[in-house]
Amino acid sequence: MNRIDKKFKELKERKKKAFIAFITAGDPNLKVTEQLVLAFEASGVDIVELGVPFSDPLADGPVIQASSQRALKQEVNLRKILDCVKRIRGKSQIPLALMTYYNPVFHYGEDQFVADAREAGVDGVIIPDLPPEESKNLIKGAKAQDLSTVFFISPTTTPERMKRVVNLSTGFIYYVSLTGVTGARNQLSPSITRQVEAARKLTDKPICVGFGVSSAEQVSSVSKSADGVIVGSAIINAIVRNTGKRDLVKNVSRFVARLACAV
Repeated sequence: MNRIDKKFKELKERKKKAFIAFITAGDPNLKVTEQLVLAFEASGVDIVELGVPFSDPLADGPVIQASSQRALKQEVNLRKILDCVKRIRGKSQIPLALMTYYNPVFHYGEDQFVADAREAGVDGVIIPDLPPEESKNLIKGAKAQDLSTVFFISPTTTPERMKRVVNLSTGFIYYVSLTGVTGARNQLSPSITRQVEAARKLTDKPICVGFGVSSAEQVSSVSKSADGVIVGSAIINAIVRNTGKRDLVKNVSRFVARLACAV
């Protein structure tokens, strides 16, 4: 049982929901990324998603796209991110998932990536442009390494495909709350509860909602039906507002703590 599974088991026993924070690794630099992860753990974050910067994203909106570009200018790559995870593991056991597009994994080599990610201390991988139907090799290698493979369902997922996705996902199932890209939204779809309940009829695995969630009020609302809530763009906006400031980590962590408390 890896750290993600242990965390959800612990939360379920305590009748709590997970708060999952997404940040782009290397924005504004990897040293700050490491500091933020450690500070997030102290702020009540249950799981951290580290985004691997990529030049041609499909699922990310303008905020995360811009953060990826800033990280790429710092020459951040997959190998450097795994080194960052190793440093975090020297100080923390918070569950960590890498959210990456398939291209960096393909060039790294699937089998080598899975082995190196697990050795570094990564607990799960999320690859938006690699559907479960094409993930047989990755799933096999990840299972051997006890590395979670998280797949997506969305408002447009058919019941037949939903069955396939929930069966192949490990760690948790990622429910995309909207038909669009990442980014803060003023309002969330009223169909979230219905879709989460439809998925829950098919599995007892945790179902976490992301895309668009940006405020404590939204976190609170979504957590009533989901097992976990994922926030990314709103946190990156907080990083941007504080970049260059001495108290960046402190200020962003204070913002994240308010979101974490809302679950």
